[in-house]
Amino acid sequence: MSGAGKKIVDVAFKASRTIDWDGMAKLLVSDEARKEFSNLRRAFDEVNSQLQTKFSQEPEPIDWDFYRKGIGSRIVAMYKEAYESIEIPKYVDTVTPEYKPKFDALLVELKEAEQKSLKESERLEKEIADVQELKQKLSTMTADEYFAKHPELKKKFDDEIRNDYWGY
Repeated sequence: MSGAGKKIVDVAFKASRTIDWDGMAKLLVSDEARKEFSNLRRAFDEVNSQLQTKFSQEPEPIDWDFYRKGIGSRIVAMYKEAYESIEIPKYVDTVTPEYKPKFDALLVELKEAEQKSLKESERLEKEIADVQELKQKLSTMTADEYFAKHPELKKKFDDEIRNDYWGY
């Protein structure tokens, strides 16, 4: 197998092992997203299987004797010489080194955004819990209990009363 083909197969195999398809599927909300996700997974699996079957095998060697019997030894010798003189250049990856730093920077940015999102999610969940608690207690809550939870409002109302500002 050529070096490039082997590298492609190795990368595809590693990628397929590290992708948490089930974990990502749990994050999907809509049916349309699930459909698109299953299409993506199916396409990935098809490409991966093609890479593993197509590029992971060495080509079968040519049976030169078989052709000598049917065509003649001079023309087969000429083809064999031409075939063996072909040099397939080795693949030199010039793209990955160029984009690897950019990709790594994006990964760092992604981690920061993920942490920021988790903090915001926690804050919103706490706020939702507070609103739900307030909703339950609102019918029986006194003004003193409400002002104990929101001292800035108590200060605002006290200032308005003290300054004889009654809102009209």
